[in-house]
Amino acid sequence: MTDQTAHSQDEGVDEDRRNFIHIATGAVAFGGVAAFAVAAVEQWNPAADTRAASSLDVDISKVPLGGEIRVLIGGKPFFIRHRTPAEIAAAQSVNVAILPDPETDEARLRPMADGTLNRAFLITSGACTHLGCVPVGPTQGNVGAYGGWYCPCHGSQYDTSGRIRSGPAPTNLPIPNYTYVSETVVNISL
Repeated sequence: MTDQTAHSQDEGVDEDRRNFIHIATGAVAFGGVAAFAVAAVEQWNPAADTRAASSLDVDISKVPLGGEIRVLIGGKPFFIRHRTPAEIAAAQSVNVAILPDPETDEARLRPMADGTLNRAFLITSGACTHLGCVPVGPTQGNVGAYGGWYCPCHGSQYDTSGRIRSGPAPTNLPIPNYTYVSETVVNISL
């Protein structure tokens, strides 16, 4: 065997070895970067206790007809109103075209599991859209001129569908994310 032949055989082994080392090093580096990225992104997600505080299951069967209950989720107020047939009829009979923030009553309700709307229950944010005050309602004995909620701070009045009817508030009471867990339990989340 000549020196040239031995030298070319050694180079073939060295090149294979070098390629393997480069590939192995690259794979380990890529795995480390991926593990770091996953850990960094997970750190940005809210903790389990924070996620739990941002939703609430509410038994709506406890809300008296014509009344409401108020709940806090993540420090924000929400109204759950059990509307009477007269309140539902009043909400549905409004000419939406004359409203400052036109929205039908049906658009403000979320379907139950079977796809039907439970018109008796309206769930809204409990913060006035003017300056964030908490309006009074049937529980406090003042439903305003439109039967819904009244914000005594600046005079905004909402109807039985939580739509702004008069006053400085620019928009309707927002409808939160909520789903029916059962016919009597809703999950409200931020």
